[in-house]
Amino acid sequence: MPHEELPSLQRPRYGSIVDDERLSAEEMDERRRQNIAYEYLCHLEEAKRWMEVCLVEELPPTTELEEGLRNGVYLAKLAKFFAPKMVSEKKIYDVEQTRYKKSGLHFRHTDNTVQWLRAMESIGLPKIFYPETTDVYDRKNIPRMIYCIHALSLYLFKLGIAPQIQDLLGKVDFTEEEISNMRKELEKYGIQMPSFSKIGGILANELSVDEAALHAAVIAINEAIEKGIAEQTIVTLRNPNAVLSLVDENLAQEYQKELWEAKKGKEENARLKNNCISEEERDAYEELLTQAEIQGNINKVNRLTAVDHINAVIREGDPENTLLALKKPEAQLPAVYPFAAVMYQNELFNLQKQSAMNYLAHEELLIAVEMLSAVALLNQALNSNDLVSVQNQLRSPAIGFNNLDETCVERYANELLSIKLEVLSQGQENLSWNEIQNCIDMVNIQIQEENDRVVAVGRINEAIDEGDPAKTLASLQLPTARIKEVDPDYAQHYQDVLYHAKSQKQKDPASKILWLDEIQQAVYEANMDQDKAKQWVTLVVDVNQCLEKEKTSDILSVLKTSVCNTNDVIPECAGKYYDALSKAKEQKSGSVSTEGPWLKLTLQEKYDYYYNVNSKENSWVTPESFFRKESWLMEKEIEDIVEEVTAGYIREKIWSASEDLLLRFGATTSGPFLRKEYEARKSFLYDQEENVVKIQAFWKGHKQRMSYLSRRQTFIDHIPSIVKIQAWFRMILARRNYLSRLQYFRDHKNEIVKIQSLLRASKARDDYKTLVGSENPPLSVIRKFVHLLDQSDLDFQEELEVARIRGEVVTKIRGNQQLEKDLNLMDIKIGLLVKNRITLEDVISHRTKLNKKKGGEMQILNNTDNQGIKSLSKERRKTLETYQQLFYLLQTNPLYLAKLIFQMPQNKSTKFMDTVIFTLYNYASNQREEYLLLKLFKTALEEEVKSKVDQVQDIVTGNPTVIKMVVSFNRGARGQNTLRQLLAPVVKEIIEDKNLVINTNPVEVYKAWVNQLETQTGEASNLPYDVTAEQALTYPEVKNKLEASSESLQRVTDKVLNSIISSLDLLPYGLRYIAKVLKNSIHEKFPEAAEDELLKIVGNLLYYRYMNPAIVAPDGFDIIDMTAGGQINSDQRRNLGTVAKVLQHAASNKLFEGENEHLASTNSYLSDTYQKFRKYFKEACDVPEPEEKFNMDKYTDVVTVSKPVIFISIEEIINTHSLLLEHQDAIAPEKNDLLNELLELLGEVPSVESFLGEGAVDPNDPNKANTLNQLAKTEISLSLTSKYDLGDGEGIDGQSLMIKTKKLIIDVIRNQPGNTLTEILETPATTQQERDHATDMVSRAMKDSKTPEEMKESQSVAEDAQLPLEQKKRKVQRNLRTLEQMGHVSSKNKYQDILNEIAKDIRNQRIHRKLRKAELAKLQQTLKALNEKAAFYEEQVNYYDTYIKTCLDNLKIKNSRRSIKLDGKGEAKGMKRAKPVKYTAAKLHEKGVLLGIDDLQTNQFKNVTFDIISTEDVGIFDVKSKFLGVEMEKVQLNIQDLLEMQYEGIAVMKMFDKVKVNVNLLIYLLNKKFYGK
Repeated sequence: MPHEELPSLQRPRYGSIVDDERLSAEEMDERRRQNIAYEYLCHLEEAKRWMEVCLVEELPPTTELEEGLRNGVYLAKLAKFFAPKMVSEKKIYDVEQTRYKKSGLHFRHTDNTVQWLRAMESIGLPKIFYPETTDVYDRKNIPRMIYCIHALSLYLFKLGIAPQIQDLLGKVDFTEEEISNMRKELEKYGIQMPSFSKIGGILANELSVDEAALHAAVIAINEAIEKGIAEQTIVTLRNPNAVLSLVDENLAQEYQKELWEAKKGKEENARLKNNCISEEERDAYEELLTQAEIQGNINKVNRLTAVDHINAVIREGDPENTLLALKKPEAQLPAVYPFAAVMYQNELFNLQKQSAMNYLAHEELLIAVEMLSAVALLNQALNSNDLVSVQNQLRSPAIGFNNLDETCVERYANELLSIKLEVLSQGQENLSWNEIQNCIDMVNIQIQEENDRVVAVGRINEAIDEGDPAKTLASLQLPTARIKEVDPDYAQHYQDVLYHAKSQKQKDPASKILWLDEIQQAVYEANMDQDKAKQWVTLVVDVNQCLEKEKTSDILSVLKTSVCNTNDVIPECAGKYYDALSKAKEQKSGSVSTEGPWLKLTLQEKYDYYYNVNSKENSWVTPESFFRKESWLMEKEIEDIVEEVTAGYIREKIWSASEDLLLRFGATTSGPFLRKEYEARKSFLYDQEENVVKIQAFWKGHKQRMSYLSRRQTFIDHIPSIVKIQAWFRMILARRNYLSRLQYFRDHKNEIVKIQSLLRASKARDDYKTLVGSENPPLSVIRKFVHLLDQSDLDFQEELEVARIRGEVVTKIRGNQQLEKDLNLMDIKIGLLVKNRITLEDVISHRTKLNKKKGGEMQILNNTDNQGIKSLSKERRKTLETYQQLFYLLQTNPLYLAKLIFQMPQNKSTKFMDTVIFTLYNYASNQREEYLLLKLFKTALEEEVKSKVDQVQDIVTGNPTVIKMVVSFNRGARGQNTLRQLLAPVVKEIIEDKNLVINTNPVEVYKAWVNQLETQTGEASNLPYDVTAEQALTYPEVKNKLEASSESLQRVTDKVLNSIISSLDLLPYGLRYIAKVLKNSIHEKFPEAAEDELLKIVGNLLYYRYMNPAIVAPDGFDIIDMTAGGQINSDQRRNLGTVAKVLQHAASNKLFEGENEHLASTNSYLSDTYQKFRKYFKEACDVPEPEEKFNMDKYTDVVTVSKPVIFISIEEIINTHSLLLEHQDAIAPEKNDLLNELLELLGEVPSVESFLGEGAVDPNDPNKANTLNQLAKTEISLSLTSKYDLGDGEGIDGQSLMIKTKKLIIDVIRNQPGNTLTEILETPATTQQERDHATDMVSRAMKDSKTPEEMKESQSVAEDAQLPLEQKKRKVQRNLRTLEQMGHVSSKNKYQDILNEIAKDIRNQRIHRKLRKAELAKLQQTLKALNEKAAFYEEQVNYYDTYIKTCLDNLKIKNSRRSIKLDGKGEAKGMKRAKPVKYTAAKLHEKGVLLGIDDLQTNQFKNVTFDIISTEDVGIFDVKSKFLGVEMEKVQLNIQDLLEMQYEGIAVMKMFDKVKVNVNLLIYLLNKKFYGK
């Protein structure tokens, strides 16, 4: 083992030559190798001592250190020291090295080395020093690891984390054997020794520090120290090249003083050393302070200053400041924890007060903070109830507890947890060090007491074994034993009881001694024996004395107070107790001649107790003069007598005892036994119950028989009287019951009626459920509801009302469309008038035509011919009927129209859709027509997708015909109300918000800002007028306005979006269904398309095409109500347009890029909004099929009462006919197609005149063309009928026969009862049934006579209805046989199929009535909206009238004004005009209004003058130019044109084609001079 000598600088290193002998080359080489081994051992010792200081742990000896480091445990602990966040104790494998000591190295030990390497990497040690893992684990290069540890020590020292490693070269001794072994080891592995002396230089190079610069900086510091000027020293210390840390300028004087003393000390040592070292071996730094030494002295000064500061803040008493001071790295104190700040303050403050100087030195603070931090961690572990962590903290050497026994750590931890909970409840957060130490001391005391108690138990057991009661008593009374209730008088009994208990325990070989609780229990038992003996003595003495004194009345109280179980003494037996006891005592006394005073009692059959009656003396040992008192009854005898008397009484009373008495009996000692005996007897009787019953029955029978015979004889003797009495009694009883029941019914008449109605309603409800829910409803149920198939007057009225309103709706739609077109044209003409593009006479002409439309011609248009074919000539009826069949076919078979649409050019197809198609379907004014129109849309859309869409995006980028048609329809009269409900509130809110200005165009915002500046100031700005978006964005004002607009835009857009998303149910079903069809069709054609792409297509339809235009132009789509002449201003229009644009981008998930890059900040908002839209579009497509929605199928038209009617003009009929013929081959390529057949019947396309027939128009009429044109627009009503009822062939006849048969069956089952249809048909009708049937048919005929022509049934059905009942039955039988042959019905189930059809008709009739009511309400609502729109159009017409009248009046005023002459005063008699304004060009140029004049220099501007004259027309100005007084040119300015140019951002304009003027300043000038603004 090495040992360190006293520092002796004269001692030579191992292997140095100290004598004059000369060595051979081999000897010198040997000496060199020995010297290398010695130096390496010194480096090992240096590393060992440095690691021990860091780890506060002893390491293996130097010669064993290499092997001890291979498992990496010490290296990992070192990593935990300098990088605790990287390495925790839990991460160290085999931290106690138990596995290593037991079985050697394990591959997982390499994890420790890896953690050490990673920790060094985390703090920044250059990797050039790192060894490989195998260098350590496999011992391939241990010197490399020691070399790394040396480099790490120097690096950590520079960081201020660890102390500096010592230089022990030449200061420690090793034996020759140790040096030789190390040399052999190094030679064995062939390892090249690293250069430990170059670590500092390598580290400096690796850390990118210029060595020369560092050397120069250190020399400069030493020179400054020599000069003694603190200011210069601090400057050199702060030189970055010196690589010094934590240098504080405020401590310059202290640094100077400390460094000067250190330098002087080093110089002194160098002088001593240089006496024995040659000049060549001397080092420049032997007298100069190195960079590490300078850093060490700086750290020392910082530490002292930090300690002073800590003492100061401790005195201030602020825990937070104290914590911050302790945390400072200059203080070089252990880690502190913020949660224990109060504890640090309090404890350190107490220590400071206890100090004599009221000051804590660094060493004191180091120890105190280390202990307090350990206490803080211990408190933290206690707070988390972590026992393992608490135990580990208690074992920590830093905490410094006294008298801590490692074996009792778990007990300390448990006790500390309980104390912690107690102090927490009292409001104290942490346990102090003293409190924890007190707890440890308390636990130690408890353990000591327990040990003392164990000793006392041993002594007690020894005394028991010796059998000496006095020793046993003495051992029991030992204070350490803590045995309770020990009475010295019972020593003998204690000995006996304890000895017996120990004897019993010795039978168990596991334990042969009595423990403390067993001893205490034995003492308790002995005391109880004493009490029991006293009780028995009292009983014996009291009872015997009572008997001797013959006190009968006292016996009960004596027994009650002395007997063990007081329930054994029953008061009712007091006399019996006394008698039995007296008798027993007499018998016992009779045989006794002499007796003594002693009583002997035996307890537990092993302990004897003696009592002297005379002297009251008692003993557990047999007295010397012991003579028993033989004449007295002993306790056992007394208890037996009492128990016997009590048992006898219980047996006597138990059979008749009450429950309370039985409970009292059960509380006695013998009670349970007697109860058991009683139960056994009772059980026996129950077992013999049959015999007992027989005996009892025989006896009762005998008695009853005798009574019966006696009574019978009495009845025989009085038979007549008995019969008479019985008759009268029965009569009275029956009458009383009848009257009582009758009165009950009268009293509850209302309840009875209610019950009956409820029963009837329940029966009707059950029957209806059977009708609706049963697959085969019985005939009896169908008969009850067959009346629902009758058409009442209300049904006819509702049908007629629906037809009438439907006609009005269609007519009103067409009229409004025409009126809207005319009003739009009027708008254009008035606009042209304003722009002076047409004359006022042209406008007046169009206004006259408009008023005619509003009046006469409009009335003709609205006067729809509801009489249908009756309005045409007789010879054209057949042709018109064929047209009715043609339009029915087109209406019900959507394939024809779908093909026709795509055969026409798009401009023609659009007009065709707006007129013919929507007319053909009556604008979907009822559910049937909406259903058929949706089928057309679906067929056409599928055809268009299939044939014309090549890419998914074609739907978005193109303008699909069907999509346009769907949107146009849903924006019409039926869909307009939906759009209003959906958008009107939020659009109205946006329009009415006067403060809302949204403009996201940077150029427009810039120009508006410039205009505002110039208009407000009246001066030309120096800003350019024409800028790009990028240039505009460079101005902060523009950016601020854009940001404000963006915020407002998102807020408003959210409102619109929420309104749309929350109103999904308001979206028209037809539009949602077409969206579903569109999505499915695209998906079917492009199966690889993602769902997001499909939903974008849906969004393009629902939002972009349907909603977006209504948001942009709400006035154009009647979303909001606009008064005549009112309009949306440009700001409002732009606000709505911007919102619509953002929603459009969000719906298509398109972000702002390119020219809209300035809006990129809203892209995240667009993405969020798209997700909401995506969910909305997905839910919008979730709708049922039209068949389910409208309850429609191919038989609906067959069972409908009224025929479908359309309102169409003659011109539209002719055009449709023409188009069908033109595209016949494409629409119906098959020759036998139904359409071809009808077109063949119609022949060529008729003209209007030939369609109406000869005589419809006067051939001599000069306005024949106009008349024909007007007649072509005449609307007629077509009652559509099918040329064929259903399909073709047999199916048509079968279905028709089925309907006729059902009607006949209904007539039959109304008047003839029966359980099955077969039974009714086979049973002949009675005369009464025939009569009832005839009456029903007469009533029906009367009702049919009132039915409108178009709603009457066919002739054949009417004829069948007039047949007699019996003939109807025969016809039904024939029809059923025919239907059975066709396979429609079967006789095997008694024709249940046709009954099921009737039940279905009943159900559908109810549904139809409900739908008709809903349709009527919807039509009325639509008609109301159309009337309001028509009223609005009329209001606009009136407004235009007023406007044109005003124009005419102005025209008259102008004409009259021109003829007015000036009077003598020179003043016009008309209206006054503003005075002209005259400016020179120079003046206008000075004001900034005039910018320049082509071909004229600025100095010539004074020769040019401008006269601005206000004309008679408001807002119109004449501008005259003069040059040198000569009038040159004249122009006219319109203030409205100037304002429009300003709005459009045009800042500069030209007058006279050569004069450039500033528009903004010109407007400002005109406003100021002519309007006073």
